[in-house]
Amino acid sequence: MDTRFNMFENEFGNKFLKRFANAGMAVQQSPLPTSTQHLVSLRASQINGCGWCVDLHTKDAVADGETAVRLSLVAAWRESTVFTEAERAALAFAEEGTRLADAHEGVSDETWARAREHYDDDQLAALISLVALINAANRLAVLVHQKGGSYEPGMFAAVLN
Repeated sequence: MDTRFNMFENEFGNKFLKRFANAGMAVQQSPLPTSTQHLVSLRASQINGCGWCVDLHTKDAVADGETAVRLSLVAAWRESTVFTEAERAALAFAEEGTRLADAHEGVSDETWARAREHYDDDQLAALISLVALINAANRLAVLVHQKGGSYEPGMFAAVLN
């Protein structure tokens, strides 16, 4: 199926995406480690079935030096040894924050406490914002049937400026 709608070619859509990207830039520039940002974005995108976002976040992670082994194991992070305890806490937080319909309480007290053990207030604020943003981005891409495979790192820099 072809993409239904190009938000970049629509005046309102483009205006919205620029502001959305600015919110993403705030998270990117936060003290939350870049590798954690990539892992969280990839995991939420996998859960939400967003091929475009899986493509984008995998390629951006590789461009930033992430390894193929770690990226391959994100979907099975609980059953792997390549993630730190802090990354595991962030991945659990991302999963519970993404699967709201599956877990009526959202992020559990246990998962919240684990995240608090590893992240200070600014990092936690960034993690919360990132989970909200990536879930919104997944929904934007899925709604318009934006397919994965064609993303190239940095391709939106000129469009969003």
